[in-house]
Amino acid sequence: MSESHQKSEFLLLFRNNEWFRDLSPDEIQKVMTDWMAWFDGLVADGRCLGGQSLEQDGYVIRGAERSVTDGPYAESKESVAGYFKLLVDTESEAIEIGKLCPGLPYGATVEVRKLMERCGASQMAEKPEIAKA
Repeated sequence: MSESHQKSEFLLLFRNNEWFRDLSPDEIQKVMTDWMAWFDGLVADGRCLGGQSLEQDGYVIRGAERSVTDGPYAESKESVAGYFKLLVDTESEAIEIGKLCPGLPYGATVEVRKLMERCGASQMAEKPEIAKA
């Protein structure tokens, strides 16, 4: 009987809302066709649970006073443009998937982040001895 391996969830965060600005309409169409084929293939083989593009504008809420400012960043290259949620065997697999992003040659960046079941603060609140270790 083979041992069951639990897969892990990762987010691919796509940054740079303006990667396509210097491309022709035909070039943009080609990249977007490649991007959708990449996404559809990952969904079809069960490694992508979904994804979404994000509006360029949003808001940032900060501090105890909960001040609200336009956001998320002044620099559009730093702004998160969208994400894929992956379900894969290893972090290396998530990174390799991220390296296939069709927007990379045009200035898009991909951040790979593992999802936690619970945040570190929640874990420490339940088991204070973790904080002392």
